[in-house]
Amino acid sequence: MNGTGTLFPGLRILDLTRVLAGPSCTRMFAELGAEVIKIESAPDGDMVRQFSKMRNERSLYFVQQNLGKRSLCVDLRKPQGIELIKALAKRVDVVVENFKPGTLAAMGLGYEVLKELKPDIVLCSISAMGQTGPLAHKPGYDTIAQGYSGVTSVIGEPGRPPSIPRIAAGDVSSGVHGAFAVLAALYNRDRTGKGQHIDIGLLDTYYHYHEINIHQYSGSNGEMKPTRGGRHLGYVCPSGVFNANGGYVIVMAFAHHWKDLCAAMGRPELAKDERLATDAGRLAHLDEVVDTIETWLQTFPDRESAIAKLEEFQVPVAPVLSVEETVSHPHLRARGTVRTINDRIAGEFDIPGNPVRFSDYKPDPQLQAPTLGEHNEQVLSEVLGLDESRIGELRSQGVLFQKYV
Repeated sequence: MNGTGTLFPGLRILDLTRVLAGPSCTRMFAELGAEVIKIESAPDGDMVRQFSKMRNERSLYFVQQNLGKRSLCVDLRKPQGIELIKALAKRVDVVVENFKPGTLAAMGLGYEVLKELKPDIVLCSISAMGQTGPLAHKPGYDTIAQGYSGVTSVIGEPGRPPSIPRIAAGDVSSGVHGAFAVLAALYNRDRTGKGQHIDIGLLDTYYHYHEINIHQYSGSNGEMKPTRGGRHLGYVCPSGVFNANGGYVIVMAFAHHWKDLCAAMGRPELAKDERLATDAGRLAHLDEVVDTIETWLQTFPDRESAIAKLEEFQVPVAPVLSVEETVSHPHLRARGTVRTINDRIAGEFDIPGNPVRFSDYKPDPQLQAPTLGEHNEQVLSEVLGLDESRIGELRSQGVLFQKYV
């Protein structure tokens, strides 16, 4: 395959998601060519249509997360609306939802019902705490799950209150985990003919991100209690954020990189210092190590010169770029990590690009996010075979809703 096209010919997904975690999952499929039918609840649709309304009342938030999807706006409080969803469920491969656990079943659309409608259906449920367990009933967002995961407790400066990162790591990565799980379930379905119900919890996803915290606490029988370490990692050294002339840099010069850093600084004797020969030794003398490195960094006229010297000696290093700096960075631009889109209503603006790349497939650069209910007639006629008269009845009954925004 070359150019655009699709990696998922014939794959149809019913998208009952809103905000971020669920839409991140279905967006992955939409950008790779699957048919994604986004169900939006009338009259306002996905709540994020009210966020980041910066141009012509168009939500840039909604656009970013819903490229390539088709919008069907239905009043889910009406029995006719639920019947439409059931009819669509018979004609899709996958249903993705991120309601609070129990909500889908209360609507008459739980897994047992969907399985009766289509025995090999794959249902992916994404929630804050998961579908089972004592906390499953709790409503929650990314940061709620993050708090329960122990991740928030290790973010920030020692002795100071925890901090909240200004990224939606739990939401987006839960969506990606969900997409992976859907593909695994489809692979299994193709082999066995059986569908299944997938349970993705943001809390589980966050907990999966702990690199050393859990095994260190458990393996030390509770003697090691991971907490906030501020600018520097607490298990290798030097490894963290350092103050350079004109900005901050991240230097990862632990283990075998320590001798490379010493050579770069013109201090080869430090590599032979028994006190500093190991990561444990350097951690024990962290203040001295940090002061040595930052004093050296200040000898350069700017941050870029210091980075160039470190790179000359193969020391892993990076500038701490601002969001503004990332948008114009040549590497991020060259790879499409920063992606410029041209929305027909909001115009041209930048969003994060799709992080997955294939040798023989490129997502359609012209993908558009739908207006509310834009594809009502198209979906109902093409997928369900309803005629204009029946669609008109549904519209007049207030089952269907449409708005150009």
